[in-house]
Amino acid sequence: MSFKVRWNWWRSRRLKHPPDDIHRAGELAEMRLCKLSRAAGRENGWKIYESVRIPDPDGGRREIDMVVIGGNTMLVVEQKHWAGSFVITDEHHFVQNRNNGTQHNHDGVADRIARKARILTALHDKRLEPPAAPHTEEPLDVDVIVAMTHQRLDWPEIPDDLAAKMVDEAGFIKILETTAPGDMNPDLVETLEGFNTWDEVHLHGGLMLKGDVYALGLSEQLRSWFTTRKEKVEATATHHRSLFSLFSNNPSEVTLKTGGKNIVAKIPYGLKLEMHVVGEKSPRKVDWSNITHINVSKPPASWAKNI
Repeated sequence: MSFKVRWNWWRSRRLKHPPDDIHRAGELAEMRLCKLSRAAGRENGWKIYESVRIPDPDGGRREIDMVVIGGNTMLVVEQKHWAGSFVITDEHHFVQNRNNGTQHNHDGVADRIARKARILTALHDKRLEPPAAPHTEEPLDVDVIVAMTHQRLDWPEIPDDLAAKMVDEAGFIKILETTAPGDMNPDLVETLEGFNTWDEVHLHGGLMLKGDVYALGLSEQLRSWFTTRKEKVEATATHHRSLFSLFSNNPSEVTLKTGGKNIVAKIPYGLKLEMHVVGEKSPRKVDWSNITHINVSKPPASWAKNI
């Protein structure tokens, strides 16, 4: 291996990718709400699912921030962590006025989450539909909720005909603490367990890429295993970054964990993971020398892939 290749590889391992502070604040707020919800809803038997991805009949997949189920009740939740203030127009567009003086129109926040709730409910009903008999199970009790979790947010008057309930963080937690939904519907659990979430790729320096991981890019044997797996995959990459590692032939390795098994593999120079990052038009390749760890969701159930 030439010195130039070693030098480029060493520099790539040391390259830092700082986090996106704006998106990171939102992600931390979502994690906080999920953690608080699990604690608040435990006694009453609520079960929390975060970042639920459902197929859209119009194409692609849509993410629901959080779905909470208990008994035969389902809460479909969109979380917004806005500071400043917002108004809701006659067309039910949510217009955010940020503290930095800028303004952003988020269109129909309540309408969008209400549509996702309808798609999710239809998927559940279709999954349980007997092949030659009418569907007789009691219909779900579905609540659509927009949770505004930032404590420094000025609220407007909320229209009576909005497609979702509007609550703050404390108000949402109170719902879980004061509502006993009854014995869990196992069919509802099975439905929610059939969906997947976004995959996460964490880079050296703190940046997290969220999207769909298509291929690990490690070896042909692992490629075959990855495409046929049934479980989620966690991986931790270890990189030597000292000046002495410049002369190492194997400065990087990855440990893959899935289904109770550990797979350890060396990471040669130039190997890349392939993924489609949320918000980008086309897939990209991410150099393994930049990656610290990844979390890849389990594949969705067959009925959850298409409508």
